[in-house]
Amino acid sequence: MTSDKSLSYSDRLQKFGLTTLETRSLRGDLIEVFKMFKFFDNIALNDFFKLSSTTLRGHTLKIYKPQVHLDVNFFTVRILGL
Repeated sequence: MTSDKSLSYSDRLQKFGLTTLETRSLRGDLIEVFKMFKFFDNIALNDFFKLSSTTLRGHTLKIYKPQVHLDVNFFTVRILGL
């Protein structure tokens, strides 16, 4: 039997039924955004996102994607880059 240390990253993920670190990180970010929009966290939504003023597709929770500048909030860039 081989040691778990000798397996590659992808083989270990498959053996233990895990998802990649990138996928887990994205899932955590999306959960945080959901909690912000539903006011489950005591975080001001406007500190991170700007809501779009148009209702072209029938809902009011569209996020406006501004151009990225040097004062970047990496959390919002990761979410809006989906």
